[in-house]
Amino acid sequence: MQTLEQAVDKLQKSSFRSRFKLRDTDIEYIEKKGIDTIRSHAEDFVKTRLAPAYIPNDGKQTPMKGHPVFIAQHACACCCRGCLNKWYKVPENTQLTSEQQKKIVNLLMYWIELQITAYE
Repeated sequence: MQTLEQAVDKLQKSSFRSRFKLRDTDIEYIEKKGIDTIRSHAEDFVKTRLAPAYIPNDGKQTPMKGHPVFIAQHACACCCRGCLNKWYKVPENTQLTSEQQKKIVNLLMYWIELQITAYE
């Protein structure tokens, strides 16, 4: 099993995944809402948009902008079940366990915190 750091290092080798960065407005939003609220949003997005066994709009459910978590999802290949399967071998068409959801949220938050640190 790879660590969060190993996962991010691997993602940074992808020209597509590595192009995602938080913008000034994303950082300001995080500062305004607080990191705990952002984690709560990540938990909700993963639970409602990724965890179900069947997602009618899979592959299109995560916008490319509009929330820091959406950017993190694309940067971390946690934007749809196809990407989860390709990058992490998470089976498609099965409900994500609470442990899987927690690992995804932890990865997203790790990436966001790296972005905040790089911004400072």
